[in-house]
Amino acid sequence: MKSFIVFALLVAAAVALPTQTDSKSAVILRSENDNIGVDGYHYFIETSDGKVVEENAVVKNVGTETEGIEVRGQYSYPGPDGVVYTVNYIANENGFQPQGAHLPVAQ
Repeated sequence: MKSFIVFALLVAAAVALPTQTDSKSAVILRSENDNIGVDGYHYFIETSDGKVVEENAVVKNVGTETEGIEVRGQYSYPGPDGVVYTVNYIANENGFQPQGAHLPVAQ
């Protein structure tokens, strides 16, 4: 009976611990922000719940009619199934273009 009580206490303690994917108690582990000004920007954020995001932007075709910003980045997060999902993307004059192993591909 004693071993059952000890086992029950261990299970209760394990359930009470926050999981790595507990977003409500997540804290920022690393943060970088470089606002380059009119030429673009860069930022990186990593949180304790396993999420990571990084993005870079540059101005293309400066001084022309087609001047615009191009953003490249990626984000990743742990799914409820324990798999870390990653999305890489480009956003420019052609729209938002995400790619990821878990995303469907247009045919």
